[in-house]
Amino acid sequence: MDRIIFLGDIFGKPGRRFLKAKLPEIIEEYKPDLVIANGENASGGLGLEAKAYLEIIKSGVQIITTGNHIWQKKDLLKFLEDYSDTLIRPANYPEGTPGYGSCIFQLPSGKKIGIFNLLGRVFIPDLVDCPFRKADSILSEKIFSKVDYSILDFHAEATSEKISMGFHLDGRVGAVLGTHTHVQTADERILPKGTAFITDVGMCGPHNSVIGVSPDTIIQRFMTARQTKFEVAGGISQINGVCLDFDPTTNKVSSIKRIRLIESKDSISQ
Repeated sequence: MDRIIFLGDIFGKPGRRFLKAKLPEIIEEYKPDLVIANGENASGGLGLEAKAYLEIIKSGVQIITTGNHIWQKKDLLKFLEDYSDTLIRPANYPEGTPGYGSCIFQLPSGKKIGIFNLLGRVFIPDLVDCPFRKADSILSEKIFSKVDYSILDFHAEATSEKISMGFHLDGRVGAVLGTHTHVQTADERILPKGTAFITDVGMCGPHNSVIGVSPDTIIQRFMTARQTKFEVAGGISQINGVCLDFDPTTNKVSSIKRIRLIESKDSISQ
């Protein structure tokens, strides 16, 4: 059995702090062969700075996926080129965009796993290529045909688009894992042809928040229709993700389980 942990969007300093504190315990408990996390909101809740990328890797994450906020921090552009084996961006941005949309990692067992990242189009303004056709294109590439396992981080807003992608790739990839909406869904399952799926793995960040942001900030937006400045929420944090077990004989996921940890008030560092 090969075990992979995938953690949801790391949101701001609270997410990075709690991840740094708890990931060693998670690794000790689950003993994963690979830890992946989405890091597109790790710097101030909007984007990923190079120093935050290094902090997350040092915490124990081995591969970082991203999403539509990948371009917010300009110092990351060089990292997208230099660290393409550990940092990927959505593959369906146009040709010539910095960085790469997939990477391949060799597990301790010798099995190779391909990880790729796609951005949805429903309710997301970025001008990206069709994620469904791009998924087909990636899976047809020679290098991807040689992997044993595969995981897609589908960074999308609409639940219907995420579920559709799951069925579109059912039987062709090991797992389709939704990110972006920051709320962990309770629909983890193995689809009819063997692909593990969850609409959203959740986030790693402030627990008492509106998807990571201070509730007062968001409430004011709803009540006044004004573009108030986002503020990362404080207080206790949470970690959300999934644990995937791959069967080395079938190369398919035999189990998908949600991970959810909520910090105690007494453990917050002052």
